[in-house]
This record gives sequence, C-alpha cells and structure tokens, in this order.
Amino acid sequence: MNHAYVSVEGIARRYPGATIFEDLWFGVNRGEFVCLVGHSGCGKTTVLNILAGLEKPSDGEVIVDGQAIEGPSLDRAVIFQGHALMPWMTAEQNVAFALSCRHKDMPRAQLRDAAREALERVGLTAAADKKPSQLSGGMKQRVGIARAFAIAPKMLLMDEPFSALDALTRGALQDEVARLVSEADQTAFMITHDVDEAILLADRILLMTNGPDARLAEVVVNTLPRPRMRATLHKLPGYHALREHILDFLITRSRLMAQGLPADWNPRHAPEVRPGA
Repeated sequence: MNHAYVSVEGIARRYPGATIFEDLWFGVNRGEFVCLVGHSGCGKTTVLNILAGLEKPSDGEVIVDGQAIEGPSLDRAVIFQGHALMPWMTAEQNVAFALSCRHKDMPRAQLRDAAREALERVGLTAAADKKPSQLSGGMKQRVGIARAFAIAPKMLLMDEPFSALDALTRGALQDEVARLVSEADQTAFMITHDVDEAILLADRILLMTNGPDARLAEVVVNTLPRPRMRATLHKLPGYHALREHILDFLITRSRLMAQGLPADWNPRHAPEVRPGA
C-alpha cells in the first residue's frame, strides 16, 4: 500500500472489554473518492476520526503523503454529520475564519472575498450575511461544504454529512459534492449507510463486517461511468448488479462473515470485485 496517497496500515481500535475493529489495511489514491459502508457498530466513524487525527488507533498507523498522522491538520478537512458552524458568526465569517487559520497573513478584505467566492460555488451568495439560526439544514451543510473546500485540503473527510437532511435536499447536496470533488480533483473519504450515495460518489466502496471485531471484508470497484447524477443513476449499465451486490453484503454476508472469516482471509488484501463489469 506504500504507493497510495493515504495508506491505512493495520489499524485497530479497542476499548476495555471490547474490540471495535481489528487489522484494517487499505489505501486511497490521490484524486480518488472512497466510501466506507457497514452497519452501525463496525467503527466507521472511528476510522474517519483516526484519518482526521482526532483519535489515535490502538494499533497500526495512517500514512498521508509519506507522513504518519500525529493529530488534526488543515490538510485534512472534515465535513461532519452536524454542520459544526459557529452560531455567532455569519456564513461568510464561518468560512473566512477557516481561511484565516490556513492563511494567517491574508488581509481581511481578501479573506472576505475568498469566503464569498466559496459560498458562491455552493449557491449561497444571498445567505453570506446570515447566521446559522437563519439558515435551513441544507443551507448550513452547504456552508460547511464551502468552508471545507475553501481551505483547499489535501484530503476531504465526510462523516455521513447528508444523513439528517430530507431526501430532496440530500440528493441536491450529493450532486453538488460530486461536482465540486470532480472540479478540484479532490481526494475524498466518506462514511455512509446510503448505498445509492456510495454508488453515486465513490470510485471504490469498502465493505466492513458487522462489529464488534469488525474487519474490512471486500473492496468494490465502481465501474459506472462518470459524470453520475442521482436522477439518472439507476439507468446506467451495471447499476443494478452493483447495488444488489452491496445490499446482499449488508443484509446477509456481513453478518455471516462476522461469525467466521474464510481460512485464507488476508487482512492486507481484501478481495477486490467489480460487480456487473
């Protein structure tokens, strides 16, 4: 995995009396979008927190661009499930604050212009002077997305950022993120429960067995052509085979594999499959 931009090398997370996951190995290539899918309790959020530098693994390490993660970094921006905006600041000020952390000597006027440009990219020009309490849930997440992209991170980490939104808003933001990631050639890692979200966004989908003692069971390569739009995703050749493969894993195989992995299972080389290819 040393060739990967991000190399997750044998990480585990244990608490007294319980192992959440064990011996995870996978890589994320530069410019690649990877989704991690699995049932609640398999440690998805913990994996993302380790990638963000917010938690330390019990074993193993994560290498990003040749350097081991030692803590949080502006090179790894996080979009959380909740918007995580500062309520006393306007949308523009929330984005400008992140920019000021990245560019400590940037003049105030330039920070304001850069923040407004970032908000314009997510369709929030008219909301720049509004505080979070004046924004809808979808608009708050758009501010969070604008803030993350504004600092030009080397890696974008997303913790189910659309799960609390209504279906129409969620679909619109998924399309928005797909566009922004593509335009920026952004390296991205997302955890999700939404199979169609993973199929829409990801180049590869990592499937976790059920926890506790969860493992990485399979790496699914998404061969559906880009650009992908949620409204037409189901019409793409190979979509149904890909979706059924992931659903079969979540409904049946994840539970069975948690009860006993094959004798020849190698954590460093989870099988890579291309359903429908």
